[in-house]
Amino acid sequence: MFETLTAKLGDVFERLKRRGALAEGDVDAALREVRVALLEADVALPVVKDFIAGVKLKAIGQEVIRSVSPGQMVVKIVHDHLIDTLGATAVEINLRAVPPVPILMVGLQGSGKTTTTAKLALRLTQRDKKKVLMASLDTRRPAAQEQLAVLGQQTGVVTLPIIAGQDPVAIARRAVEAGAREGYDVVLLDTAGRLAIDDELMAEAAAVRDATKPAETLLVADAMTGQDAVNLARAFNEKIGITGIVLTRVDGDARGGAALSMRAVTGRPIKLIGIGEKLDAIDVFHPDRIAGRILGMGDIVGLVEKAAETVEKEEAEKLARKAAKGEFDFDDMAAQLRQLRKMGGLSGVMGLLPGVGKIKKQMAEAKVDDRIVRRQEAIIGSMTKAERRDVRLLNGRRRRRIAKGSGTTVEEVNRLVKQYMEMGRMMKQVTKLGQKGVMRAGMASLFRR
Repeated sequence: MFETLTAKLGDVFERLKRRGALAEGDVDAALREVRVALLEADVALPVVKDFIAGVKLKAIGQEVIRSVSPGQMVVKIVHDHLIDTLGATAVEINLRAVPPVPILMVGLQGSGKTTTTAKLALRLTQRDKKKVLMASLDTRRPAAQEQLAVLGQQTGVVTLPIIAGQDPVAIARRAVEAGAREGYDVVLLDTAGRLAIDDELMAEAAAVRDATKPAETLLVADAMTGQDAVNLARAFNEKIGITGIVLTRVDGDARGGAALSMRAVTGRPIKLIGIGEKLDAIDVFHPDRIAGRILGMGDIVGLVEKAAETVEKEEAEKLARKAAKGEFDFDDMAAQLRQLRKMGGLSGVMGLLPGVGKIKKQMAEAKVDDRIVRRQEAIIGSMTKAERRDVRLLNGRRRRRIAKGSGTTVEEVNRLVKQYMEMGRMMKQVTKLGQKGVMRAGMASLFRR
C-alpha cells in the first residue's frame, strides 16, 4: 500500500534534507510536489487542499526556519499531519454493550464484505476469546448465504442456519435472538451489497440497523476504489450512520488515497485493514505506523508484533541453544526461511523496515521476490542430511548435483552457502542476547545478498 506515494514523497524529502537552510520558496516548491503526489495517489482534492494548507501553516513558521535541520523538521511536520489526517490513534472494535453485541457490515458488492466478516469473526474468536455468531442477510446474490456458511466451516465460527424465504430484517432479528438464547458474545450481520449506491440498498441497511441497534456499523470498502471512495463513504455515513471503516485489498493498492480521503470526509476512524487473502490477514489500523510507512520510516513495532505472532517459542529456544553451541545448520536456515514466509515473505517484511523504498525498487528491478525464498528452500531440500549438517561437504560436484536436483543454478547454491556462513557468524555474535537476539540476527541475514 502507498508504494507510489512513498516513492514520490521520498524523492521530495531527500532533496529537502540535503539543503542546509530553507527559504519559504523551497517549502512552497516542495509542497507543490507533495500536492501532486497526493492527487496522483487518488486522495480527494478537498482533502489535499486542507492537508497542504495545514502543513504550510506550520512549515513556514519560525520552528522550521530556525531549526537546526529545516528539511528534517518539514518531514516531521508532514508526518505529524499525516497521522492527524489518518485519525491520530488506533481505534479498536467497540464491544462495550450487553451481549450479544450486534455488528453490522455494510458496503458495495465486490468490496470483500463477506470475507471480511469471516476474518473479523476469526479475529474476535482467537484474539478476544469471544463466542461469535455470523449471519448472512444477503438474500439476493446467488449462494451468498452458502458462501458465509463455508467460511464459517473454514474458521470454525458458527453461522446462523439458512431458512429460505426470510427477508433480511427477519434474519437479523433471528440472529440476535439466537445469540441471546445461546450465549454468544457477538453477532456479525453481513448485509447485502449492490454494484452501486441506490435507495433500495440504503433502505434495507437502515431497516436492519433499526431492528438490531448495532454497537458498530462498519463500512467495508475496497482500498482500490480511488476517488469514488469519498462518495461511497459520505453516502453510507449520511444515510446509515457508520461508526468505522474497514479497508480491504490494502496489500494490492499502490496508491492508497482512499485511506486518507474516507477518514477525512466522514470523520469516522479506519478500524481495520485487510492485508492479504488468508482468513487471518486482517489487522488494526494504526495511523502513526501507516504514516511512517508512507514516508519511508517503516513500521518496526508492526514488524516485532508480526514476528511475535508467528515465531514459535520452542523453535526460537532450540535455535538459540544450537547457535550458542555453534551447531547452526541448513535445517535451521530452512526454518528461518519458513518463518520469513509466515511473516508475509520478502515483500511483507520489507514494507515494515525503515528506509527501504529505494531498496524495494532495486529488488523489483533485479527481480528479487518471494520466489527466491522458495528456491532457497528447494536448494536445502535437495541436500542430503549429512550435507545439511556439515557445510564442508559441499564441494563442486555436490553443489552441481544440488543445483540440478532443485532446478536452480550453481551460482544460486553458492550464494545460499555464503548467506548461510554469514548467518552462522552473526548467530555466534548475538547469542548473548538470547533467543530474541538470535532470531533477529537470523532474519537480518536473510536480506543480505
